[in-house]
Amino acid sequence: MSGGKVLIIGAGAQGGPCASILSKDKDISEIILADIDINLANRVKDKIKSNKLSTRKVDAGKLEDIEKAAKDVDAIINLTLTAFDSNIMQAALRNGAHYIDTSFGEPSVLNIRARDNILSQIIEKQPLGLDDEFREAGLTALLGCGSSPGVFNVLARYVSDKLDTVDAIRIRFGRRSLINSSEVVTGWAPTWSPFRALWGYAVEPTIFEDGEYKKYPIYAKCEDYTFPDPVGTIPLVYHQHQEPISLPHFIGKGIKYCDFKYTVDKQAGTFIKTGFAGSEPVEVNGVKIVPRDVLLKLVPHPADTFFTEDENTAKLPIKVAAHGALEISGTKSGQNVEYKITFAPTLYATPEERLEIYKKFGATNIYVALPAIIGAKLCMEGSAKRGVICAECLEPIKFLNMMAAMGWPLKFNETCSKEVSIS
Repeated sequence: MSGGKVLIIGAGAQGGPCASILSKDKDISEIILADIDINLANRVKDKIKSNKLSTRKVDAGKLEDIEKAAKDVDAIINLTLTAFDSNIMQAALRNGAHYIDTSFGEPSVLNIRARDNILSQIIEKQPLGLDDEFREAGLTALLGCGSSPGVFNVLARYVSDKLDTVDAIRIRFGRRSLINSSEVVTGWAPTWSPFRALWGYAVEPTIFEDGEYKKYPIYAKCEDYTFPDPVGTIPLVYHQHQEPISLPHFIGKGIKYCDFKYTVDKQAGTFIKTGFAGSEPVEVNGVKIVPRDVLLKLVPHPADTFFTEDENTAKLPIKVAAHGALEISGTKSGQNVEYKITFAPTLYATPEERLEIYKKFGATNIYVALPAIIGAKLCMEGSAKRGVICAECLEPIKFLNMMAAMGWPLKFNETCSKEVSIS
């Protein structure tokens, strides 16, 4: 593959790193960065300073806007809100382009089955929207190819390919602040989109159990889980995520159980259980107010580091440590086998590694953008299945090899245990 033309929709926290990575990729000849905020897109362009990159004002809520921007592109990478997924998928299909996103499913309501979306279609065993159309056009719509979902799914497939049958997939994602605060009480300050952070905790999580999709109460099944240092032992709970829904559907192999547990955020939980995640207006002194809007107006939004980072900031101490783990059990040649994989989802564990990432890609917050780019390249070179798929449908060795070839191999620790009896 050479001379690929890519449209990125969304110039925010991942759009900037995505454009920066692609600008250094010899296989990509042209990049269009589109956003409803053209000034934001132009700021990204000014920082990257690549003649491959151009910008365009696009309202992702208007199909005709996307179609015009997508003319003659080979792939569209969607890095905007999931509310616009359907529009962008349709524009990709009409323009003969592959579609790639990093998150998918119901964008706003607290019941993921309330509306017709990919997650509800899988749960209800319905055909996936636009699957036939993409397949017949010889195109791929690759959903959830970021970090989580994304890299976690690829690693789940990597292990599942080693097994004859898969019994259970358990996903654990832990985060710990490394900042010691002298304040007795601190405010809620999520390190990524406050809306998505709140939404993920407020939705009753769907887990695959006994071969069926089941809903659990929020913050259910708390457990203390031990990650490698510096994350260490922290409480985790069931959390609404795409993996427990898509992995059983696409991997198969007799999976009976699949879950996703994430770090407990007690501050977010207090707001949610008080009612601040609600989207229905409540009357306050004769005025109708949406509780969620009030909270999201007041909570600080994380700054986009893309515009302020440089080699000096990349050397600074790490403020938040993160670690991921997958535990996958099944059988191989009649033996019970369990694999465990651990890795740093941020793709770096030290300031030295973060500095190296900055020197290679011109950005450090690449853990979502880089997997999306790899997914796009696999689609463009014809290595991805056609139709609507998720990241676990990609060939994992090709994915990992391409990641290494792009300059940043995924480092993970893999262990395997077998049930052995001696008679």
